[in-house]
Amino acid sequence: MIRRFVAAVIFLVFFARGTALWAADFDSDGYGSIADYLRDIYGADNNAGLSAFPVLNIPMGGRAEGMAGSFSAVADDASFIEYNPAGSSMLKKSELAFFHNNWIADTKLEGAVFTFRLGDLGLAAGGKWLYTPFTEYNIFGDRVSKGYYSEAAAMLNLSYNFFSGYYFSGISAGLNLKGAFRFVPDFTDSDDTENSQGQLVSGSGASQSAAMAMADIGLLTRFDLLKFYNSRERNFSLALVCRNLGPLSMDEPLPTAAGAGVSWKPLRPILFSFDYIVPLNLQDLSLSEKPYWAGGISAAVTEFLSMRAGLQSKTGNVRITVGSAITMEKLSLELNYTLDLLTELRPLSRVSLGLRFDLGDRGRQQLADQVDDLYLAGLDAYALEQFDEARTLWEEALVLDPRFDPARESLNILHRTVELRERIDEMQRLNF
Repeated sequence: MIRRFVAAVIFLVFFARGTALWAADFDSDGYGSIADYLRDIYGADNNAGLSAFPVLNIPMGGRAEGMAGSFSAVADDASFIEYNPAGSSMLKKSELAFFHNNWIADTKLEGAVFTFRLGDLGLAAGGKWLYTPFTEYNIFGDRVSKGYYSEAAAMLNLSYNFFSGYYFSGISAGLNLKGAFRFVPDFTDSDDTENSQGQLVSGSGASQSAAMAMADIGLLTRFDLLKFYNSRERNFSLALVCRNLGPLSMDEPLPTAAGAGVSWKPLRPILFSFDYIVPLNLQDLSLSEKPYWAGGISAAVTEFLSMRAGLQSKTGNVRITVGSAITMEKLSLELNYTLDLLTELRPLSRVSLGLRFDLGDRGRQQLADQVDDLYLAGLDAYALEQFDEARTLWEEALVLDPRFDPARESLNILHRTVELRERIDEMQRLNF
């Protein structure tokens, strides 16, 4: 197992390095031609960049970023908290995840998420912090302002899965309550540089700093459709989300967006996903950015190695992401590389790392296995016409899991079988 882990890590390093070098092979003319070509297709979006708190639009990383953000209907790990708050009540495992995203230039983002499930109730908490160096020089070339421009967002998640059962996975509704904060260091008065001699203006940074509260809402359901493998997991998902609903921040709208997503797993190792997003400028809807879409694919290469890729097609900003993950028994290491056609193409300029810890499923799988054993034992007893024992076993299964419909259906069949036998015995006694 350790050899596999080391080999997979080496593969990820060379994979990311090779992708970065491939991106670096583009010269300025090549980059310009690509950008011009995409601009001719999509045109320009004159409403881009009008919203506040860009930290809300920058992904933490993980599998979600590896699929270019087409994750609202996938929502199967801790990354769900940024894409669909309904995901927590359908997660199989409790997770603790840490992320590092080496964003544009010297800008970096750190993130962490903890999530767990109690039956149909899902809970999570997370946060992320964006920071970039803030430097200002006066007319004499002296450094007068330093520190970091930073933005942070904290999230509390709650979701509940309604109508879940054996044959229907239910409809999950989720809510994120979020708070965001922007910190700007003090700076000089650029309009009065000669008189101020480049002195910092006390409180100037605070005048540009801000705090804001907002919310995300989402719906998620799963069912079977065009499924070409045998498994109890649902292979098709639909999602509706609305993110960053809140008032203006210093007369600037939040990056509110509504979207719909779909995911499909036709075969056990392959997953496709697609999201369509409509940005909403709640200050003036006519100033909303143009809608965009994202598509992704994930494939399990081996039991411990998976690959993913995605394309986000947004006016003025097309992103191509490739990534991979190594999954051990209780640990998953994820690496993504993004070719962002809005940014400078240089080696490893857009890399994110993720580390997810599997904290277990609170005994859910063990309980499911126990219910299965009771059900199968009941079938054996029924086949041997040991009806009382079969009834006892199936009733015990329903005590452990009241939503295990096969046991309830088998009890109904057993009840009708016993009734039919009693009627036959009664008719035979009448004949004699």
